[in-house]
Amino acid sequence: MLLIGLTGGIGAGKSSVSAALAERGAVVIDADAIVKELQSPGTEVFAEMVERFGIGIVADDGTLDRAAVADVVFTDPQALADLGAIVHPRVHAEIERRIAEQASTDRVVVLDIPLLAEAGWPGLLGTIVVDLDPEVAIARLVAHRGFTEADARNRIANQMEREQRLSKADFVVDNHGDPLALQAEVDRAWAWIRSIDPASLP
Repeated sequence: MLLIGLTGGIGAGKSSVSAALAERGAVVIDADAIVKELQSPGTEVFAEMVERFGIGIVADDGTLDRAAVADVVFTDPQALADLGAIVHPRVHAEIERRIAEQASTDRVVVLDIPLLAEAGWPGLLGTIVVDLDPEVAIARLVAHRGFTEADARNRIANQMEREQRLSKADFVVDNHGDPLALQAEVDRAWAWIRSIDPASLP
C-alpha cells in the first residue's frame, strides 16, 4: 500500500483532485465524506452535536443543517473546539479502519483530509497540497458553492496560512488554471506517486 496525504485550503479544488486521482486508480479515503456519514440522524455524533449546539442546527427534514453549524463554530473558537472534540475522534477511528482494510494490498491509498497540514497523519509516504491563491478561492466559493464572501473569509481565517501549508508539501498541484490544466497537474501528481519506492523510505 502506498499511503499518500492530500490536502488544501477550502475552495482550492481538493475534491476535484481527489476525484481525478480516483479515476486513475487510487482508493480515496475522504474525511469530509466520513464526517457526513457520522453526522447522519440517529448517530451518536448527531445526538451529541444537538445536545451541545441546540435544536437550531437541525433542518426541517431532520438532517443536520451544516450552514447553521458553520454560522456557530466559525465565529466562536470554543464552539469550534467543542465540535472537534465530538467529531474528530470518531473520524480518526473510521479512517484507521479503512486504511487497515487496504494495508495488505498494493493500492495507492489517498487520504483526503482538509486539516492534514495542521494535524498530520502517521505513515504517509508523501503529502500532496492543492494550491490556490486565497482570494481566487474566495471568488470560486462565492460563485460556485453559494458562500457569502464573509463566510468564505471566516473559513479561510480558521485554516493554516497558505505558506505554512505549502511548507508541508512533498508535491504541489497548482489549481490556478482551467479544468484541463488541472487534469495535467493531476497527471503529474499521479506520475510522482507511482515513482515512489516504499522500500527506499525510512
